[in-house]
Amino acid sequence: MKNWLLHIIVNAIAIIIVSFVFSSVEIDGFIGALIAALILSILNAIVRPILVILTLPITVLTLGLFLLIVNAITLAMTDALLGSTFEIAGFGMTIIAALVISLLNLVLNSFIKD
Repeated sequence: MKNWLLHIIVNAIAIIIVSFVFSSVEIDGFIGALIAALILSILNAIVRPILVILTLPITVLTLGLFLLIVNAITLAMTDALLGSTFEIAGFGMTIIAALVISLLNLVLNSFIKD
């Protein structure tokens, strides 16, 4: 449980960094980022595996690159659920934000000892 909460905080930090870098991504403070990270984590645990299975043929055809679209879809669902607390302008920006958040999570989680 402690490890999961730490990863939520790291994900919230990644979301805040993305909102500072890109003007098309808006978040209402750290609490909004924590809520967005929590919802994104829940969606990644429940919805993402279903999407991965449903899109397996196209994922294999694109050599796994379609998983970036799946990540963008879960990020867009988070945007839709949070309303004005978390806003991303356009699906193209959602794909870029999903890529940057994934990379930031990779870098930030490398500093965490399990």
